[in-house]
Amino acid sequence: MARKSVRGRRRHGGEEEESSERWLLTYADMITLLMALFMVLFSISSVNVSKFKTLQQALKEAFSGQILPGGRSLEKTGSTESSSHVPNPTAATTVMPFSLEPKQSSLRTTPGGAHAAAQQEQASFEHLKQEIEAYAHQHGLSSYVQAVIEPRGLVIRLLTDKLLFASGKATLAPAATPLLEKISSLINIDRVHPIAVEGNTDNVPIHTGEFPSNWELSTARASTVVNFLITQGVDPKRLSAIGYAEQRPIASNSTPGGRARNRRVEIVLQRLYPDPEEVGRGEGPTTNTEG
Repeated sequence: MARKSVRGRRRHGGEEEESSERWLLTYADMITLLMALFMVLFSISSVNVSKFKTLQQALKEAFSGQILPGGRSLEKTGSTESSSHVPNPTAATTVMPFSLEPKQSSLRTTPGGAHAAAQQEQASFEHLKQEIEAYAHQHGLSSYVQAVIEPRGLVIRLLTDKLLFASGKATLAPAATPLLEKISSLINIDRVHPIAVEGNTDNVPIHTGEFPSNWELSTARASTVVNFLITQGVDPKRLSAIGYAEQRPIASNSTPGGRARNRRVEIVLQRLYPDPEEVGRGEGPTTNTEG
């Protein structure tokens, strides 16, 4: 019995000695994993400096704001080792957006970009002109509504008689509401071009308690149209009201028909991008001074 108890104690003591050394295995595994972790961290922290600088330069050019067709960024990147072809700046007319911010330096500083912007602006004016003329023809207003593209911009000419105002008045007639609503929706597409509303009269003097002369009448009519456009969502910052009285006729005041044509309100979408070729010939935006 004594021998069995001693052997039992020895066996028990051996088990205690063996279990007290098992922590070394766990410690060795942890050290191995830490070493592997540090090796991985070291390997991924190694950066190719030349490739990093190339990537940095490419990102800088991409976000420089000068990547429109015809801009300087295209000229730089177009002559890299991978390609020696320089894009044609005039091809920008097919991809340039309808609305063009007037402060885009890439369009102002390069002839190709400015010319492309002028072409796109001209195309947008042509489109608006067709829309207005189609509406006027559909509603029997062709004799009262005319859209003309001039060097200063798109001019929407509205005769006042039997359409906008009664004689000697500056209050909009009910018949004017649908037409001005349509014009408001069209000129508010791009939300960029400045809009001048110009009132004009014939040379017949007016002297009433409300309007001492044609100056007050023409200005009041322009202001009335401006206020209506504002109610239709046109940004007031784009608008201006101008009264010219009888100073800018488009027909002779010697006949009733000519005076009727001169009594008008003109809504002018002013150009932002005059064609560089026209500017070189001294044919930049001008103010219509017919008559």
